[in-house]
Amino acid sequence: MAIDEIVTDANLLTVLNASRDTRVQALNLVDQIAATGPIENASPEALQEASKQQKLLITNLAQLRGLHRAAYFAARQTKSQTSEARQEVDRLHLQLQNLYYEQRHLQGEISACESYDHTYQQLPLIPLEDFIALKPDHTEDDEVTLMIARIDHERSEREALEQKRMELLKRKQKLIADNKKRKEDLANLDKELEKFIDAAKPIQKLLDKNV
Repeated sequence: MAIDEIVTDANLLTVLNASRDTRVQALNLVDQIAATGPIENASPEALQEASKQQKLLITNLAQLRGLHRAAYFAARQTKSQTSEARQEVDRLHLQLQNLYYEQRHLQGEISACESYDHTYQQLPLIPLEDFIALKPDHTEDDEVTLMIARIDHERSEREALEQKRMELLKRKQKLIADNKKRKEDLANLDKELEKFIDAAKPIQKLLDKNV
């Protein structure tokens, strides 16, 4: 399998291509020196060509070092971005846990309300005095009208609680989806980073040999 089928990162491919060109240039220079023989017996043309090839090799090595340095800093930046992304995932996870707690609390409140016997005599209505204080326009109502108004008030309060629960449920589902996507992105980023580091090891060894 060709190297360009394994490595897909454009920056890494540039480093690999520069490394390959530098290697070819070095081998050509070695072959030329070997063919020329001792320096004292070499012709001026051969020495000039060898000098030219040496300068080209030095240029390629300098370019390769620059590309390697850029790749190194890019890897550091990727690690920093990965760390920041993980912190964001942790923050979202904590927020999700808080929503779970709030949801359980609200579900407990709703369960407590629904556990009552739903006859109007046993509904957990607010005290009559408190209801009159909230709705003074019902002060002169008869007993039946007043009870209907109190039940309507209780229903409104429960509907408000249910609406709040549904809003929290939607927020929870969105956070779960966001958290899952970020984890998948982080997993893919870690895989790409490991591939990049593994692919850069041969380049580092070659540079160490040329230093």
